[in-house]
Amino acid sequence: MEGDLTRRRILGAAGAAVVAGAAASTAASSDKAGSAGKIKILAIATSVRKGKTTAAGLRICLDAAKAVDPKRIETELIELAGMKIDAGVGAGLPPELGRTDDFPALLTKLTDPRIAGVIIGSPVYMGNISYLCAELFARMTELRKTFAWSNKVGGALAVGAARNGGQENVLRSIHAAMFGEERIVVGDGRPTSHCGATLWNNKDDISHDEPGIATAKNLGRRVAEVALLLARREKPIPPPPLSRLRERGRG
Repeated sequence: MEGDLTRRRILGAAGAAVVAGAAASTAASSDKAGSAGKIKILAIATSVRKGKTTAAGLRICLDAAKAVDPKRIETELIELAGMKIDAGVGAGLPPELGRTDDFPALLTKLTDPRIAGVIIGSPVYMGNISYLCAELFARMTELRKTFAWSNKVGGALAVGAARNGGQENVLRSIHAAMFGEERIVVGDGRPTSHCGATLWNNKDDISHDEPGIATAKNLGRRVAEVALLLARREKPIPPPPLSRLRERGRG
């Protein structure tokens, strides 16, 4: 038992060191990224099926985001399909012996200093997010230790097999995780202007879902607009020290 606890402490310290190093790299590079005037909008597809409707919906978001300012905005889509993410590590458990964990490699992309906005997309499974989406959030606790995504713009996309098949519940689940990371959460902008992008997967195709495509376009545009507004701030307001927050919490 004592050996397991020691191992957890070592793994926890190692994880914290990785995140701290990534955060330091982000801080050191932020001035350079800001001076270049470019930002990145990242989309993460958490479907187990690579290149399918969740990814297609996110590409619509990214195209709309890019169109806001093609010279300043870069976009990237990451698909978790096929990746092995050990959610137990996020809860402080040691990695399973012999199990592949792709999250450390993914962490490099997630801590890119140019990232100003992140859109997370999930299919609807039993009225909620996919297991890959849940595993991603379990491991995102490593970034939360330093609030590395604080003040990054966040948006959510959901794809269901029915028009009203649980999409809004998926959006709420994604938003809840984003709030915990101190992100600035937005919905799809006008004229649809609701909680986010909601798409209908009709026989493995979203191309005929005009109302859903409109929400995806508006979400991408809205994330980009807010990200650019924040990027124009010369000196972002720094969060209070964690030690001060802990002291307040004791009261």
